Amino acid sequence: MSTSTPNSPHISGRWRRVGSAAAATAALVFAGLGTAVHANAATTSAHKVSARTIAAQVAKAHVRYENACAATPKKGYAACNALRVTGGTTAFMEKQAALKGVTPKTIKPNAAQDDPTGYGPSDIQSAYGLADAASSNGSGETVAIVDAYDDPNAEADLATYRSYYGLSDCTTDNGCFSKVSQTGSTTSLPSADSGWAGEISLDLDMVSATCPNCNILLVEAKSASDANLGTAVNEAVKLGAKFVSNSYGGDESSSDTTYDSSYYKHPGVAITASAGDSGYGAEYPAASKYVTAVGGTKLSTSSNSRGWTESVWKTSSTEGTGSGCSSYDAKPSWQTDTGCTKRMISDVSAVADPATGVSVYDTYGSDGTGWNTYGGTSASSPIIASVYALAGTPGSSDYPAEYPYNAAGTSALNDVTSGNNGTCSTSYFCTAKSGYDGPTGWGTPEGLDAFTAS
Repeated sequence: MSTSTPNSPHISGRWRRVGSAAAATAALVFAGLGTAVHANAATTSAHKVSARTIAAQVAKAHVRYENACAATPKKGYAACNALRVTGGTTAFMEKQAALKGVTPKTIKPNAAQDDPTGYGPSDIQSAYGLADAASSNGSGETVAIVDAYDDPNAEADLATYRSYYGLSDCTTDNGCFSKVSQTGSTTSLPSADSGWAGEISLDLDMVSATCPNCNILLVEAKSASDANLGTAVNEAVKLGAKFVSNSYGGDESSSDTTYDSSYYKHPGVAITASAGDSGYGAEYPAASKYVTAVGGTKLSTSSNSRGWTESVWKTSSTEGTGSGCSSYDAKPSWQTDTGCTKRMISDVSAVADPATGVSVYDTYGSDGTGWNTYGGTSASSPIIASVYALAGTPGSSDYPAEYPYNAAGTSALNDVTSGNNGTCSTSYFCTAKSGYDGPTGWGTPEGLDAFTAS
């Protein structure tokens, strides 16, 4: 969980622009038709499209976004992997406009949105074959979210998100939601932080979207230091969570094996960690052999039988899902790729591209404008933790990162075979291919079979 150096691949500034101002009114690209319908509000009138075309569309969305948390952290601290869309047109907005036969709207920086602008629960459940499980599984399971600092509006914002999408109440009063500090206190909480509040809202909403019946435990570290975040992980497990999501990370260091045994070695608990948002390169704690490292994809609607298609998320040479061969962590016994003699990142993946991002409701601080669209592997980590929760409690001595490997190459995983997240000397470290690859691991969930003990 060590942090970046000046030459690290981490986001070094708060604003990261994608595309141009002209590109903010993106084009609809219809799969298999080879044509684009441009959505420029100044020059294009509304048009109707057929149901077949809508089903086949793949949004080519151009967005601007910013890192939700602070710039590159100082030594000994981690950064979150949440990216908030601040301008342009998302894939969800393109999809909705096509369904209505109208010109897509655009997101304006820091402007309040009346309605969601990203994928919601039905989209996530559809994309990953989870609709039936989401309606019937998860009761009695607790997914823990570990983040830094306090989000004073966490419970209220969660209520708004769940109400909008017709999900059951998840409150302190009914026992579904709880918020504690890294010491387990419900009253002595950390100081508040606007950027991390956005991360917290993203995490809570992704658990809700994926496992609506799950209880949610939010554990807030008093700072983003390696030790405090790790202590918060331990507290989550102490309080009974069998599924723990960590949407943060930093450069590897020789201390990581110590962090492994101190914070992340919890047999019988499914611990997930974001692979990072800065393109090809290994990040910790995703490099821990005790966690499920979660990469990121671009998720688009498709005319195929699944209704969706995915590729490696890459926005630019420095923006995209992380991956790579660890410099320090030993290779776990269940990982069998031959190009990396140590721990390889990632294991599995889920949606992370901000252009095909997810809907989040957040009202705290300068970033809290209400409905937002978020991306980054901060979205994919809690999604995968929640899939584990839908699949049921892990074996008491198991390290659940092994489970997807037991289902490798089967229909339980959507193999992602296109795209890359940078340049590397060993192709599969950074380039998707049939079977295992670094950016997407063995692929994305197709139901629960890859996330339960065999």
